[in-house]
Amino acid sequence: MLSIEITRECPLSCPGCYAYGDAHLGGGKLLTDLNDLRGDALVHGVLELVRKNRPMHVSLVGGEPLVRHRELSAILPALSGMNVFSLVVTSGVIPIPMEWMNLRRVRVAISVDGLPEHHDIRRKPATYDRILKNIHGRKVNIHWVITRPMLQRPDYLEEYVSFWNARPEADHIWVSLYTPQIAEESAEKLTPADRQEIARVLPALARKYPKFLMNEGVAQAFLHPPENPAGCLFAKMSANYSADLQTRVEPCVFGGAPNCAECGCAASSGLHWIRTVKVAGPLRVGHFVGGSVGVGSLVNRLRRRAERPSRWDSKGPQTGNKPELVQIAT
Repeated sequence: MLSIEITRECPLSCPGCYAYGDAHLGGGKLLTDLNDLRGDALVHGVLELVRKNRPMHVSLVGGEPLVRHRELSAILPALSGMNVFSLVVTSGVIPIPMEWMNLRRVRVAISVDGLPEHHDIRRKPATYDRILKNIHGRKVNIHWVITRPMLQRPDYLEEYVSFWNARPEADHIWVSLYTPQIAEESAEKLTPADRQEIARVLPALARKYPKFLMNEGVAQAFLHPPENPAGCLFAKMSANYSADLQTRVEPCVFGGAPNCAECGCAASSGLHWIRTVKVAGPLRVGHFVGGSVGVGSLVNRLRRRAERPSRWDSKGPQTGNKPELVQIAT
């Protein structure tokens, strides 16, 4: 899997955004310091990264990737022609080009952080009104990150799922939990009791609302995430590049120093759960995936003499200076 921050630009100023944190890239380097690419240079650069890494899936993120919608309109058809699954993760602040809807293996995910009472404060100018206008007539996935203020009202989670389940534009609804950085204390950070309640409620909502993707296994994985990047299949199976298409984002897409013990990443939790699924006798999915990752890593090092990614260093990630987080009142 490959993730690329295709631009450093974004018209939003979301509180706690990890991409613009002081520690996101490590080594004192900031996303805003990078020289990002435009036009043909960006198109060719992204496609070259894909050819080099040969992923099955590519996530195109930012910044706000729709700032480069013209380039994406050249990149996405090329990825589709290469039979690579691709996902554009956007705030929905810019209209989604209608022609993208006809591309094979291309999906668009809209980040919607709660109901308007929370989302519109965090994500302006990408408010509910603007998102609904910009996705009208399209099919998109809705990606939701649960934060602590959303648990102050008993019916909040169901109200969110019910709203988006009823929208014709929503194809599927994904959910992650807020993942803090190490030593972070903020109003958005979930408590252990919060996570227990979420794990209890979400599978029941999935049974009631068909567009909501969740099961008992993934919900339980939220309670027992991988303890470190070395134990995280998602971190092991993904390569992440920032806006200059050279700087690596480590140890995973969050960068910086994510608190793995409180990870709420849907992809990480999903893979962490599926590794426990039995295939035959004592053999589980994790045995096959672990063997495949080990062989692939060895072959890549032999072929390219690549340096071992910093996420495997015993010193661990650099924490850097933490950005000040905005407290959201409820």
